[in-house]
Amino acid sequence: MLWHWLHPLAAHSGLGGACMALAVLVALAVDRLWGEPPARWHPVVWMGRALGACGARIAPAAETARNLKHFWLAALAWCALAALVVIATAILQGVVLWFGVSAPAHPPGLDIEGVGMAGAQAVQTALVTLLTATALGLLLKPMLALAALQNEVRAVETALGESLQAGRARLAWLVSREVDHLSADEVRQSAIESLAENLNDSVVAPLFWFALAGLPGAALYRFANTADAMWGYPGMHGGRYWQWAGKWAARADDVLSWLPARLTALLLALVAGGVTLCSLAQEARKTPSPNSGWPMATMALALGVRLSKPGVYQLHAAGRAPTAHDAVRAQNLVSKVAIALILIALAAIVLIVLCMGA
Repeated sequence: MLWHWLHPLAAHSGLGGACMALAVLVALAVDRLWGEPPARWHPVVWMGRALGACGARIAPAAETARNLKHFWLAALAWCALAALVVIATAILQGVVLWFGVSAPAHPPGLDIEGVGMAGAQAVQTALVTLLTATALGLLLKPMLALAALQNEVRAVETALGESLQAGRARLAWLVSREVDHLSADEVRQSAIESLAENLNDSVVAPLFWFALAGLPGAALYRFANTADAMWGYPGMHGGRYWQWAGKWAARADDVLSWLPARLTALLLALVAGGVTLCSLAQEARKTPSPNSGWPMATMALALGVRLSKPGVYQLHAAGRAPTAHDAVRAQNLVSKVAIALILIALAAIVLIVLCMGA
């Protein structure tokens, strides 16, 4: 019974699959047309505020030696907040699906002359599936942030065209690294890296977990990714010491992102063409993160450019420095991945409809 609440496929495998695929299309369409909801209504913002409040009480203000107390307190806080996220989204999804499943079998408005009972039921099923998918897609949308990501990367390039200082200032909105001493090339590299990494974090990974576990899966991933962005630092950050308090959040995000990051790299490689898996694997392992190197390395190889973080890693070292045109090409590759995801969802709908009609 619980699984019926957690996953749209549980109630009716065919209709549930079509509903999920349609929900993805709705979420991507709303993201493209209207972008992010207001901050006061944004669930990811709520997650960030809860994490900020808990983190301020758990992480010490000064460096400490090995401290398992802070580690376990942070782990318990992470699990408690994650449970709230999963329960809340499971209830929301359950309510949407319940209304869909409990729709009247013979709605009076569908007694269409000449259609017959079977035809009326088919029309009703299509309408219920569409309405359910729309509601589910609207709930899924805040877990995605493709349009906002692309807009921010464009803003960095526009600011960089004005001055180096303006480019650095705009980049600081997008990345957590120190930007004051970055050159123009390094600013552009950082923006392209962030675009590639967040293609996974803000689009592919939430959709991957939505496909596996419905809305609670997508929400859990976004919570884990937000927690890693706020807590997952190996030292001081924001006036707090996260070496131990942030370790659980960092590892949880690593686990949940492991497969989606490689799927993102594969999608980028497919739409770009010319990227070999052997060279991709070699480059991806150069970053400290077990996951972010995969989409970033794919982007570097696809564009033929060098992407680096000074003193930490250098991806595709033989490549040239990226230009403004490369930033546009990177945006185009990301858009092609989004189109590929739309085509996958459409193909799933067609396949499900054909199977149901067989």
